[in-house]
Amino acid sequence: MLEKRLQQRIHAKRAQLEALRPLPTAAVRRLNEQLTIEWIYNSNAIEGSTLSLRETQLILEQGITIGGKSLREHFEVVNHQEAIKLVESLAVQAEPITPFHVRQLHALVLAKIDDENAGQYRKAAVRIVGAAHAPPPAWDIPAQMEDWAGRLLAQEGRMEPVALAAQAHHRLAAIHPFIDGNGRTARLIMNLVLMRAGYPPAIIARVNRRQYYRVLAQADNGNLAPLVNFVGRAVERSLTLYLEACTPQTAPPPEEGAWIPLREAAKLVSYSQDYLSLLARTGKLEAVKRGRIWHTTRRALERYVASVTELR
Repeated sequence: MLEKRLQQRIHAKRAQLEALRPLPTAAVRRLNEQLTIEWIYNSNAIEGSTLSLRETQLILEQGITIGGKSLREHFEVVNHQEAIKLVESLAVQAEPITPFHVRQLHALVLAKIDDENAGQYRKAAVRIVGAAHAPPPAWDIPAQMEDWAGRLLAQEGRMEPVALAAQAHHRLAAIHPFIDGNGRTARLIMNLVLMRAGYPPAIIARVNRRQYYRVLAQADNGNLAPLVNFVGRAVERSLTLYLEACTPQTAPPPEEGAWIPLREAAKLVSYSQDYLSLLARTGKLEAVKRGRIWHTTRRALERYVASVTELR
């Protein structure tokens, strides 16, 4: 399911990161703090929070109350931080991921927001706004969740971790076991699966919300590959950030490894900027998004051209 070129890059970057161990403590701490803020901001923003990335950072680091923002939005930030701490704790444990852990995470997500339903399965029918998929009836949720956990355990170690994380996320979201907080909880579980397998967390960006919902809908229809590759690209981005933070910079980077905008990259090959953007979005071309602009490298362009030549 994972696009071959994307899978190869993920495995190569994971190996490069492993070869750098022990990783520099200060650099890893700073990057973890940055990714935690991004994780919280984006996951909440996908669900409608109006807090900015900077406002999220101020709440987390300085405990500042942001004027004009609801109390719920402030709790969503602090709660998500506590849920991530639990994910980090569970990631280093050997016990299987169970419905109890899902409910623990959900209880943290909705703490002080909806204490009555925090950590409790829904007791009523729900519909997912904008989705054709109908979640199972409330009475079937306990059995569905046990089946979810059983499949996850059976496939752990047998399935590509990125695919397993994407599948665990999708099936949990499809069951929709809670009245509220399902998306945040599913993304926490996704990253728990990834982190247990030795990968950094994948950040689903708010700006990619439409694409995210689209690949989830495709998974609802039985096509999991788009979601797997969507998550895979987020994993690759996180691996790239870790490599950049942890690789000793003893000399200027070679020209072929420098990140350049796609508009410049298009001048170096026979592909248009739009086509390079498509390759980047589908994981076929190694690229990272800085803000709203995709960047790639000369080396990545050469590798893609070579891979196309091999397929001919």
